[in-house]
Amino acid sequence: MAYARERHRKGMNYRHAFHAGNHTEVFKHAALTLILEHLLQKPAPFAVLDTHGGIGVYDLCSDEAMRTNERDAGVNRIFGRPLLSAPRYLKTLESLNAQSLRLYPGSPELVRQSLREKDRLNVCELHPEDGWLLKERYRKDRRVSVHQRDGYEAIGAMLPPPERRGLVFIDPPFERKDEPDQIAAALQAGNRRWATGIYAIWYPIKDAVLGDCIAAAATAAGFNSVLRTEFCPYRRDGVTLAGSGLIICNPPWRIDDRLRGLCEELAALLGGKHSSWSVELAPGR
Repeated sequence: MAYARERHRKGMNYRHAFHAGNHTEVFKHAALTLILEHLLQKPAPFAVLDTHGGIGVYDLCSDEAMRTNERDAGVNRIFGRPLLSAPRYLKTLESLNAQSLRLYPGSPELVRQSLREKDRLNVCELHPEDGWLLKERYRKDRRVSVHQRDGYEAIGAMLPPPERRGLVFIDPPFERKDEPDQIAAALQAGNRRWATGIYAIWYPIKDAVLGDCIAAAATAAGFNSVLRTEFCPYRRDGVTLAGSGLIICNPPWRIDDRLRGLCEELAALLGGKHSSWSVELAPGR
């Protein structure tokens, strides 16, 4: 795929420990809680498959986080202030930090804190050390199962869930040259096995190329509806991390309105004069 070669040339990658709590994490995780709130509206249990779990919770005072200090332009501007568009996200932050901000929840923790008694989280992490840390963190929670396996492969092997409703959250670090191809194949497999599930794919933004590629892959996979939302506090120049986006397949009813509210609120809190955001349906098949 042409994008893979271009991505490798530009050196795009995204290691979560170095970027914990930055502006892309705030947008991504706040949006994730909006999907979870939709699933919680019905009493029937749901399941979440998180394909790239990381370690679950990140120490913002760790060497990796302090080296970049990206929290200053992200979660530091959110914590301790109202976030009316995504209250569940703020509630999770506050549950981990009684007074000052030290711990940042990754997607597994955000999901775990939203689970009811019969809801389930299957989370994959291929890295041996990170997988072990994830297992240790959640070994006492019977609702959470940690799998040290490739998350893309898990989409073909672990779907559909017995609950028949829920979410597949795909949040890779974009270190592999073939990442877009992996995502495209995973979406094809997911739609074959569980066509009614919600699929959310996160991507970093330096330019428009990667988002276009993933949106096209989602549409080609055959989903009935594909929503694309992006939030960029900075100008896209093809070099710096301007923001991030989510492709949501089978988006929940009226989540587009909630995402617009989130983007508007985050633009006031995180954005500068060059900030931009969008929420729109991807072109049909």
